[in-house]
Amino acid sequence: MLFEFIATIAAAFGMAGLALIITHLSKLAGKRAPKWLIPLFAAIGMFAFQIHQEYNWYGQQVSKLPEGVQVVKTAESTEWFRPWSYAKPQILRFIAADVGNATVQVNNPNIYLVNLYLFERRRSVQKVPQVIDCSIPARADYVLPEKGSQLSIDEHVKQTTAWRDLATDDPLFTSVCTGKN
Repeated sequence: MLFEFIATIAAAFGMAGLALIITHLSKLAGKRAPKWLIPLFAAIGMFAFQIHQEYNWYGQQVSKLPEGVQVVKTAESTEWFRPWSYAKPQILRFIAADVGNATVQVNNPNIYLVNLYLFERRRSVQKVPQVIDCSIPARADYVLPEKGSQLSIDEHVKQTTAWRDLATDDPLFTSVCTGKN
């Protein structure tokens, strides 16, 4: 975030420099440019860079995902204070599943433990372990056992009552279950 702030300031100075060149050229032409031209160009530079970053953030994050991690859901948003987002909604959040490292249960080959990663612009990534039952289909949060506790995934599945239905066309279901059972 610090580098983005520095880049935003650099974009403002770059556009202000362009406006400064325009004012000097207008003086040579015998006309005066308005005094507000330099701050206007600086503001345009900052806004343009920030809008560019907001629209390219998703692509930058997806390109950094390691092999085996797939995007399973994106959330587009439009905000009143970002009027340009009504023309083209922005992706400011998405969920990725670590399908490459999904753990299958020995006792039940239809149950997988997979890590979901929740990405949101200007926030740190959150890791949420999920138990996916491909036979039902359903998913449940997996609470990591405390140190010293020996609760296996099978025991956790037996104790879980908070199963949430998972549609067969859901990208999470197709990423984890298709071709594996």
